[in-house]
Amino acid sequence: MQRKSFDKMQCPIARALERVGEWWSILILRDAFYGMTRFDEFQKSLDIAPNMLTKRLTALVEAQLLERRQYSEKPPRYEYILTERGRDFRPVLWALLEWGNNNFFPEGHSVDLVNRKTGKVAKPVVVDSVSGKPMTAEDFGPKAGPAATEGVRRRLAFGAAKRLHPELKPDFSIDKVTS
Repeated sequence: MQRKSFDKMQCPIARALERVGEWWSILILRDAFYGMTRFDEFQKSLDIAPNMLTKRLTALVEAQLLERRQYSEKPPRYEYILTERGRDFRPVLWALLEWGNNNFFPEGHSVDLVNRKTGKVAKPVVVDSVSGKPMTAEDFGPKAGPAATEGVRRRLAFGAAKRLHPELKPDFSIDKVTS
C-alpha cells in the first residue's frame, strides 16, 4: 500500500513530516548530530537493515537535509554531511529529547543537553526571537499566512473559536487536498 504524500498539503508541519516523518530519518539525523557520517556508522548505531538505511539516506539527501560526499575512490565510499537545512532541524531534536525525557523516562534521563562551557544541564524552551519571551499556548498561536488556502483559514478560525467555545465541533467538509 502506497503511503500518502504530504508534499502538497498547505501545512508546514505536514510538509516537514514529508521529509522527516519516518522514524528512521529522525534517528539518522540524531546520529548525524552526534558526529556520524558514514553508512557503516549509521548501520551499527541503529541496527537497521542496509536496504532501509540506503532508502532513508537517499530520501534525506533528496530533501537536502544531508549531502552525500565521496571520501574514497577505490572502493567508492560516501559520507553523509548535514546541510544547513539539516542543521536547522537541531532544535526539533532537542525538543523531542526534552519531551521524551520528561514523559517516557521514569527511571531517569539517558541523555541530557548541557551547556558546553559550564557543564550544567540545559532545559530547551521555544522562545520568540522578536520579543524574547518563552512561547506558551496562552500567549502565542497560529495565524493564517499570506499563502493560506481557504481550508487552512477555516481550520485556524475553528481553532481560535474553540478556545473561546470548547463545545464547538469541527466541520470535516474542509477540502483536505488544498488544506
